Amino acid sequence: MPPTSSLPNSERATADRYSAAALEREAALCCPVDYDPQYLEIIPAEVLERDYGCGDPSRYVREGDRVLDLGSGGGKICFIASQIVGPKGQVTGVDMNLDMLALARGSAPAVSQTLGYRNVEFKRGRIQDLALDMDDLERFLAEHPVQSVEHLDALEDAKAQLRRDATMIPDGSVDIVVSNCVLNLVREEDKQQLIQEIYRVLDHGGRIAISDIVSDEVVPAELRADPKLWSGCISGAFYELDLIQKLEDAGFYGIEIDKWEDEPFAVVEGIEFRSVTVTARKGKEGSCLEANQAVIYRGPWKEVVDDDGHTLKRGERTAVCAKTYAIYHQAPYRDDFIAVPPRVHVPEDERGEFDCCRDQVRDPRETKGQDYRLTREPGEGESSCC
Repeated sequence: MPPTSSLPNSERATADRYSAAALEREAALCCPVDYDPQYLEIIPAEVLERDYGCGDPSRYVREGDRVLDLGSGGGKICFIASQIVGPKGQVTGVDMNLDMLALARGSAPAVSQTLGYRNVEFKRGRIQDLALDMDDLERFLAEHPVQSVEHLDALEDAKAQLRRDATMIPDGSVDIVVSNCVLNLVREEDKQQLIQEIYRVLDHGGRIAISDIVSDEVVPAELRADPKLWSGCISGAFYELDLIQKLEDAGFYGIEIDKWEDEPFAVVEGIEFRSVTVTARKGKEGSCLEANQAVIYRGPWKEVVDDDGHTLKRGERTAVCAKTYAIYHQAPYRDDFIAVPPRVHVPEDERGEFDCCRDQVRDPRETKGQDYRLTREPGEGESSCC
């Protein structure tokens, strides 16, 4: 990590504060969070004591997942996730603070020994630049110190090469990205890049579970410039609507505010800062193909609009492409829709392009077939009403 004196005020304050917090607990950096106690028993006490967060994104992790924890700190969420994913899963923590990394890396062997397997690693990097491994960059600088403008150009070339040839977190290599009260520490001008990086590293069908602090109003510049408020996870918080919009802009779908704390974490000049957990998914890319499928929105709303602009009216057979049909079979949509498959399955290699400009209503004859003329008396067949 660069000497803290060379960093901008907000980054310097954050680095100094979290370095100190790695050595001695600072209560002001966290909210009370209840974790599943069964996962805490094998985690070293010093990690539990110096954990700082505002939620528990580990509860969204599944067995076998490849997990990336952004701003992993002392490693608590990583060590919890390592138990959930099991020996077939993989957990990677990324943090920039050397003292926090030392705590996490020093604790990893004891956790692995107790579990009987090792599936956790900790990398040094900025969470808004997940391609550049800072340990690799440090080694380059040791061999090629920057002493002139020409050296600066060589440094930029080296960073580009490291991102390309030794990518810290490769494209599509992660099933779920979690983070616990860290995104708010990223500079405002880097926040969109941060979201795009999260999207890049996720595999198709990947998820996010982000626990963080958001504000109910736009935070004014003078508060953002306050190093103490920034390093305390307050003034760098996402404006609540801006976080959702940035996730949408990056291509995420199924965005949900899964947790919302009624009581603010802090209030500054009337602006409320509270803990939320937001989940979302990646995977709506791809061609829209026609397979004569429909969905029926169950309600309770009269109509809803999805992330692709489909308007779904309650009780109406809505024509959708095969991709959207598959998405609605999965969380978080599956309980809200009735799937209407075609009577005759349309093979993938026979599906034409779905007309996104068509009338969204799917006539039952499109699904059943124009020549469908079956007659069946009540009580016949595999099901009966009574």
